[in-house]
Amino acid sequence: MSLYAVVDPATGKTVREYPTATDEQMQAALSAAEKAHREWSRGSTVVERAGLLSKVAELHTERRDELAKIIQREMGKPLDQSLGEVDFSAAIYQYYADNAEKFLADEPIDLVEGAGTALIRRHSIGVLIGIMPWNYPYYQVARFAGPNLALGNTIVLKHAPQCPESAAALHQIFTDAGYPEGAYVNVYATNEQIADAIADPRVQGVSLTGSERAGAAVAEIAGRNLKKVVLELGGSDPFIVLSSDDLDATVKAAVEGRFENTGQACNAAKRFIIAEDLYDDFVGRFTAEVLATADELAPLSSVAAADRLSEQVQQAIAEGATLVSEGDRKGAFFPPAVLTNVSRDSRTYREELFGPVATVYKVRSEEEAVELANDTPFGLGSYVFTTDPDQAYRVADSLEAGMVFVNAVGAEGVELPFGGVKRSGFGRELGKYGIDEFVNKKLIRVS
Repeated sequence: MSLYAVVDPATGKTVREYPTATDEQMQAALSAAEKAHREWSRGSTVVERAGLLSKVAELHTERRDELAKIIQREMGKPLDQSLGEVDFSAAIYQYYADNAEKFLADEPIDLVEGAGTALIRRHSIGVLIGIMPWNYPYYQVARFAGPNLALGNTIVLKHAPQCPESAAALHQIFTDAGYPEGAYVNVYATNEQIADAIADPRVQGVSLTGSERAGAAVAEIAGRNLKKVVLELGGSDPFIVLSSDDLDATVKAAVEGRFENTGQACNAAKRFIIAEDLYDDFVGRFTAEVLATADELAPLSSVAAADRLSEQVQQAIAEGATLVSEGDRKGAFFPPAVLTNVSRDSRTYREELFGPVATVYKVRSEEEAVELANDTPFGLGSYVFTTDPDQAYRVADSLEAGMVFVNAVGAEGVELPFGGVKRSGFGRELGKYGIDEFVNKKLIRVS
């Protein structure tokens, strides 16, 4: 089987295979991107680039049904969630189209001494490599491509091997929007080809969303070649419940936070940390709601993903955890489950569970909740539910995470920066910070 192929996880059948790029095609992609930056980017205005992004947003909206069905085939996402992803992606492109002039405006600096003026002027830096995952095939690309195309960087994009059809559809959108050849290039590249491309002098930076292992490999190559890198890696986000005046609503938020995209989101709520006085009631209601999702859950992205999750769950059980589940594993379909009594000595305790399995812990105090929440190698997102506003800010300040959401799930927005700390990576995407990563903040001092 080709490295790049659409394999429907619902049936296990290969829909279509795509040929891997040759070394000559990779070189041509890099040359085209370098040429586009030298000729198109440097000769274009922010207004012109914003206009192209508006067209990209418009084409996402026009083709939303077709685009949604593609990723449903590729990675099993329910159609309503697939449509939502397309819409959110369109909103990201439009956000940068609407705000590029403001974000890229000259930034005056007040001189401490001496006559004259000083300012920061933002410029593109050149060709960027984007390495994208399978779980959000359009949204992840939008977070990376939107701000960087507004800035004038050009992009060589390697998508996940199971997302070749959506990768081609995106390439076509950028072409149809009016981008010149090389501004956005899709490549069906191997990992070895991408490693060589990162080291290529024509490339100035790389952004990866994916696993810790992939992030470490890319960061090593980028560092060795003095290239800027942005990494958005895994997460094991805590969902802390310290008090609630509507426990049913809190449980509903917990289920939504865990099971969006069948639990396959880096920033999904994964570890539920519950105050002692609420624990029994929460676990009872939460478990009932989790088990009730059994008949409506979509498959995981692949049989391999389900195998990995099954291994982690069985490891936790072998090390003393208690499992409550509903239904049987069938191929890529994984039954929803709740794990309790997971030992801190368990290997699974330190790992990210990427699928419809939640772990629940009991704590006796706010301090214990924060300590448990921070006892992880990850630091992407986090969720705090409390009726005490002072406690909300106090706990938010104490959490070792890039994002904290208080009394809400699904509250992300195009204007809100996304990213983490610790082994969840570094750098930010979305909002005004997302356009400030791969940029030359050039000082111009006039005396």
